[in-house]
Amino acid sequence: MKRTADLLFEARMLKDLDRSGYAFLGNGTESIAEHCFSMAFICWVMARTVPDIDRERLLSMALVHDMAEARTGDFNYVQKKYARVDEAGALSHLVGDLPFGPEITALVAEFNAGETREAQLAKDADQLSFILELKKLKDTGKSFPEQWLEVIASRLKTDTGKQMAADILETRWDNWWLDGYSE
Repeated sequence: MKRTADLLFEARMLKDLDRSGYAFLGNGTESIAEHCFSMAFICWVMARTVPDIDRERLLSMALVHDMAEARTGDFNYVQKKYARVDEAGALSHLVGDLPFGPEITALVAEFNAGETREAQLAKDADQLSFILELKKLKDTGKSFPEQWLEVIASRLKTDTGKQMAADILETRWDNWWLDGYSE
């Protein structure tokens, strides 16, 4: 179980590593683990609203899709123009000698390929997580999210993802808090 303990510490490291894009956007912060939780919850909701999908695989992809970033950090699209990340190598070293390592590797490969219905939903959940963050920033007075919300929403592939984005964009971030408010 020592190798499993090492893996758990590496997964825990995602709590301490920030997603890099927010620095370039000028506002907002989010750790990789916070992003993965948000994405996993979106996948959990999708798993209950989309018929005939493998729920466990969808949720598992959300949990492990960014595991390599415990070793590589998070590279945004600008950084990826100039630096190459060996995600496969990092993931191989991270899980290679674990009995369930091949399962994690296969899930990440499936996610990256984006060919299965579950992978397409997971990829949309990845973007929806970002849309939620940008929408909150917009609703709290930040000006930069407006241009990015369109770009991120245009990445969505599934009808489920597009409908969720439309509903998110039409809903104020604190609507749930103010619903039924009285003094």
